[in-house]
Amino acid sequence: MIIPKLHYISQGNTPKEHLENIQKACSSGAELVQLRLKNISEKKHLKWSQEAREITSHFQTRLIINDDYKIAKTVKADGVHLGATDADPTLARTHLYTWQMIGGSAHSLQDCEALIDKEVDYISLGPFRYTTTKENIPAVLGLNGYAAIMDVLKTETPVLAVGGITTADVKDLLATGVSGLAVSGEINRDFNTIKLFNELLNASSTAEKRHTFE
Repeated sequence: MIIPKLHYISQGNTPKEHLENIQKACSSGAELVQLRLKNISEKKHLKWSQEAREITSHFQTRLIINDDYKIAKTVKADGVHLGATDADPTLARTHLYTWQMIGGSAHSLQDCEALIDKEVDYISLGPFRYTTTKENIPAVLGLNGYAAIMDVLKTETPVLAVGGITTADVKDLLATGVSGLAVSGEINRDFNTIKLFNELLNASSTAEKRHTFE
């Protein structure tokens, strides 16, 4: 399973705004979007997830549902993203279709190791820097934190950096060994940054390929 290097995590003051932003992200070339609705009834979550699936299908963009694997299965999303307090990835796996991916949130080396044991498809590790997107934010990792974790981890599982990332951070973050980024605020401010993020992320993989052929 190939995990896109850039994940757009939806933002908005209302579910409708989340969907409008997902539409903008898809139009701007996002390969994967995560619908991240919080404090919403299951019925409404299902309704908005179905609408998000319609938008992303139109653009052939992958859709990940945050927190709820049952809804991810119902709307045939491409997968689910589970935070530390959500369902166990092993349990979610038994309910989902075999082709659906499971991502997990990690804030430390121990979290990453636990998720790898549970055979998640990718890990979002963060936060990179302080961000207002989440409440009760764990300790900020910074470049040194990522480098230290990635050095020990040596895993095939894609690890994405998350938390207040801007286009200026891409090169330094990739140098720590992470394979991609999950971005919310920077993209929400300007959806044109998706193109730049993609260019910066893909430039790195082209450089790697060139390097192997020499």
